Amino acid sequence: AVIGLLDDGRVLLERQFRYPVGRVMIEFPAGKLDAGEQPLVCAQRELLEETGYSAREWAYAGPLHLAIGYCDEVIHVFFARGLTAGERYLDADEFLDVCSMTPEQLLAGVQSGQVTDAKTLSCCVWLQNVQSGAWSLDWKAL
Repeated sequence: AVIGLLDDGRVLLERQFRYPVGRVMIEFPAGKLDAGEQPLVCAQRELLEETGYSAREWAYAGPLHLAIGYCDEVIHVFFARGLTAGERYLDADEFLDVCSMTPEQLLAGVQSGQVTDAKTLSCCVWLQNVQSGAWSLDWKAL
């Protein structure tokens, strides 16, 4: 999962219809690791494929276990900044809109129930704590 920080203070998000819940969801960009792929490489690939953005700097936030009661799936959470817009490379079966919100708008969406995706909710905890200065990140230029 990628928490993309735009230069104007907004965060990069996606709107995507999710068939299992039958509605459009607002989410941070994310995707599945390919066999043998490193999490950072996956994050960079997914950000570019889904949004068309590439980032100058990356920071690893940590792992997120989605449903420890019945699976071992892990989502690796990254922050990205120094974003540059480019062309998207969506999969043939992928339909999504790129959007952005201020952190305040995103949190209002969480509070109102508009944003309910588990990874995005967890990423909001990271976002709030990093922006408040409570948590720090180890940024690396790539």
